[in-house]
Parts: sequence; C-alpha cells; structure tokens
Amino acid sequence: MNQAMEGAAPPDEGRDPVLVDRHAGVLTLTLNRPEQFNALSEDVLEALQAAFDDCTRDEDLRAVVVAARGRAFCAGHDLKQMRAHAGDRDYYLSLFGRCGGVMQSIVRCPVPVIARVHGTATAAGCQLVASCDLAVASAGARFAVSGINVGLFCSTPAVALTRNVPLKNAFEMLVTGRFISAEQARAYGLVNHVVPDDELDAAVEGLVDAIRAKSPLAVRIGKSMVQRQLGMDLAQAYDYAADVMAENMMADDVGEGIDAFIEKRPPHWRGR
Repeated sequence: MNQAMEGAAPPDEGRDPVLVDRHAGVLTLTLNRPEQFNALSEDVLEALQAAFDDCTRDEDLRAVVVAARGRAFCAGHDLKQMRAHAGDRDYYLSLFGRCGGVMQSIVRCPVPVIARVHGTATAAGCQLVASCDLAVASAGARFAVSGINVGLFCSTPAVALTRNVPLKNAFEMLVTGRFISAEQARAYGLVNHVVPDDELDAAVEGLVDAIRAKSPLAVRIGKSMVQRQLGMDLAQAYDYAADVMAENMMADDVGEGIDAFIEKRPPHWRGR
C-alpha cells in the first residue's frame, strides 16, 4: 500500500518541494516531502519540470542526480491530492500528462540522469527510477508498482518499466503490486548497482566521477544516440549509428583522446 496514504500529513507550506544544488557540473535534485514519503504532488512535478527544462540550456552540465530526503525515495503520486479531485477526469488526464512530461524530460535531458534510491520507490516513484538513465540503490531499497492494490493499474509507470525490465518481470510487478528487493531490481535491470546503505553516496559519486572523466561531447552524443535508435528497426539503427559515429570522429575531443591513448597520458577534453 502506498505509504503516502498513512496518517495525517503536515502541509508543505514554506518548503521547497525539490531542493536544487549545482556543484562542479553536477545538478542534484532532492525530493523534499519527507513526511509524505516524497509523493509526487503537483508542486513536485512542476519543480522537476522546471529543473529539467533548465538542463537543456546548461552547456556546462555533466550529470544530474535525483535523490530524496527522509525514509523513502518516492511513494508515487499523492493519493490524497488525487482523491480531492474525485470524478474529475480532466484533472487526472492533466496530472498524468504532466508526470509523463517530466519522465520524458529526463529521457531528453542532454546528460546522464542518475537515481539515488533508498527506502521505497513505489508506483510513479518506481517509474521515476526506470526513467533515469542510471540508478544506484541501497541494499535496503524496495520497489513496487502498487496501484493495482487500490484498483488502479499503473499504466503510466508501465511505459517506463517495460522499457527497462523484461516484460514478464514487469507485468508480474504490475498485476501483483508486490515489492521486489534491491537485488531483484538489479537482476531485472531496473538499477545498475546495489550497495550497503552507508555507501550509497560514495557509489553515486563514483559513478558521477566516471562520467565526468569522459569527453562531455561524447557523453551527450551517446545519450541522444542511444535513446533515438531505440525507436528504429535494425537497419535504420545501424545507418543512423554510422552517421552519428562518423560525425563524432570529426570532433577535436576524438583526436585528443586518440593522441592521449597513443602517448599514454590523460586526455585534456575540449568539449568540441
């Protein structure tokens, strides 16, 4: 059951729904509704959308980390907020459309987006993890698409989930609402790494550092290329990949990278 429904939740007045921190080319977006298990309220979705819109204009950005305060990563949509609009189909259509817009903005973000997952990630919270390019989870993290438990099939989370997890595994999660462990999530391909709880920050930082050590141009080209080719048939994908790779070969960074490799020295990336 979605934990955001348990007990009376205090209001969020005066609190930023998402904390934004930028340091050394890394943008960290921290969900900031800990008492509500970081449920995706309208304010949270609006803040996330604004942050990812800004990413497209930030040429010095190298990576984005999505994190959360409190005991949970994200409990999905705010069910109390949704229930307050009972019977209003237009509201629900708008809400799910806005959520889908955020998830697509993550996919379109020009740099890798990494989910830092602790506690539980349920329903649209699991969708958020699946939408990120990479995910690191603490050993105690758990994942579920639990809308089915309240009579609601998690249709929008299913879009991201079925693009990351083998179909039979994803469908079992969707029709049973059962939690899977962090290790199961890693085996399914929902997360990349599972680490002890007290090593989560270090593991995320290590992944970020590995990305920052590479050519920023190549990383941006790579993310765009991988996402675009997914919608092509095999022959189209190879034609497109050949074109992208040929263009990439013309970049200064490739010449520098090859020279550095031959000369056995670290490359000095120029980002062009």
